[in-house]
Amino acid sequence: MVVRTGIIDKDEVLKILKKEEYTNLFVWYDPPNTTYDWHTHPFDEVRWIIDGEITIGTEREVVTLYPGDKMNVPAGTRHFAKVGNEGVVYICGCELPLIEMRGFPLQRVR
Repeated sequence: MVVRTGIIDKDEVLKILKKEEYTNLFVWYDPPNTTYDWHTHPFDEVRWIIDGEITIGTEREVVTLYPGDKMNVPAGTRHFAKVGNEGVVYICGCELPLIEMRGFPLQRVR
């Protein structure tokens, strides 16, 4: 599920993800030490780290993602996340239109 691409240029990442047919792409920032408890999504999701780090755990593995890392989380995969001490910026993509997440409007990327 994790690919260590080394690519951190936002425009290049967006181009690659669009080519992979992700249509709902946005840049997301989580402050230091943010946590997301166990949850699932009804859609495939991708996260591509631009800056900082985040640890994502599934029932099969726990992986810390660093700048340039890309992780695909298939629909229905139970997972949690813990952001590192410096926060994290990543590009997220999924298959459903999202209006807001956790009460914050998303920055749409076109």
